[in-house]
Amino acid sequence: MSRILIRAGTIVSDCRSFPGDILVEDEKIVAVDKKISGPGKIDRVVDAADCEVFPGGVDPHVHLELETSNGISSDDFASGSRAALAGGTTTVLDFVTPGRHESLSAALASRMEAARAAVCDYGLHMSVTAVHGSLAAELAACRQQGIVSLKTYLAYKETVGLDDDEFLAVLDLARRLNLLVMVHAESGDMVAYLQKKLLAQGKGAAGYHPLSRPPEVEGDAAGRALLMARLAGVPLYLVHVSSRQGVEAMTAARRAGQTVIGETCPQYLLLDASRYQNGAADDAAAFVMSPPLRAREHQTALWEALAQGIIQTLATDHCPFRSFEKKKYAASDFSKIPNGCGGIETRLSLLYSFGVKGGKIPLTRFVDLVSTRPAKVFGLYPRKGAIRAGSDADLVIWDPHETRKISAAGQWQRCDHTVYEGLELHGAPRLVFSRGAAVFENGRVQAEAGRGNYLAREWGQGSDGRGD
Repeated sequence: MSRILIRAGTIVSDCRSFPGDILVEDEKIVAVDKKISGPGKIDRVVDAADCEVFPGGVDPHVHLELETSNGISSDDFASGSRAALAGGTTTVLDFVTPGRHESLSAALASRMEAARAAVCDYGLHMSVTAVHGSLAAELAACRQQGIVSLKTYLAYKETVGLDDDEFLAVLDLARRLNLLVMVHAESGDMVAYLQKKLLAQGKGAAGYHPLSRPPEVEGDAAGRALLMARLAGVPLYLVHVSSRQGVEAMTAARRAGQTVIGETCPQYLLLDASRYQNGAADDAAAFVMSPPLRAREHQTALWEALAQGIIQTLATDHCPFRSFEKKKYAASDFSKIPNGCGGIETRLSLLYSFGVKGGKIPLTRFVDLVSTRPAKVFGLYPRKGAIRAGSDADLVIWDPHETRKISAAGQWQRCDHTVYEGLELHGAPRLVFSRGAAVFENGRVQAEAGRGNYLAREWGQGSDGRGD
């Protein structure tokens, strides 16, 4: 049995902050108190007197080795999970995305095999890309394997997106099976129309990408998705909210008594649409993601929504592609540029630097956004997202004084560029524990491929699982 004592840190968990000690035995936290004395034989003592101690981060939205028609995202489960640990995230939730004629069980088996290389703990959401007669039975079988959340798309109608009647059918199934539905809220028909129009006008360069997906397209889809969720009588989780219109749709729904859970990402809080206009098409291509970056007014709305609890989780939508893949169609056809950016290792430092240090959110809210709330929403709490006796010993010893600049050359994620190049960070992990093992220390990840555990999930573990 291994025993670790973390002394005199500022512990931040469950919306409170206090100085104290943490005792770890093997993979679990066994005691948390202001002072732990006489604990017997200790294998390691960690002095955290000048640090803050957080529960390990939970990133509820990542895409590792995602296959698209325009390329495969550059991080596999091994490299992406290493990058997560280096940034203080100890749990990630990825996706199973079956083809329209593929069985869910076959897609799940393939994804589980790929995920075995992960060095941090992981769970999976199931994407529903088609509605057919056997869907209910297949979803019930997935639920038996601990998958309690579904991803749906109102965009990408040509590949994975659903029409309104199909989306309503999925919502009804979710109510019957007690599953949480997540939705990518962009109106796919409008996007397709605008893409064709711009390309026909000769406006195919990467800088035109945001014009094909204006904020109104997100607002319309969010409002319709919430209306359909209300008709079906189920909660709804909106992924990567990027706009004032998206926030307004959620605010109106919550005021009407709906359960709606909002997620945003650091890129929408910190980067704006000027990135598409500053420089050549190749430069703009790096920032092609969906939804796209918005004008700065939308950042204000998102920060306010974070502070007010309208947006409840901070994810990354981590999906990087190498520069040559991004640049291939940068000058000719933005619709063929693979969508996405990386950020799995910088999520905590970015929100800490610009949110906590920037005076926009308190430290307790920061921990709730990056760890506790996603754990609660997706059925992992209090095993994850908490510093309490019985929880997994996923702990981040955080140095609030460390400063550095983000650079592609110094990142763990497997990509030759980063959309955050040059941003200055204040605060970083000094030491990261995953289930009691020191997996990041002295600037090095010390974790073998395959050490991550699959997390079968269930509702009702210390919370109603809905994020309220």
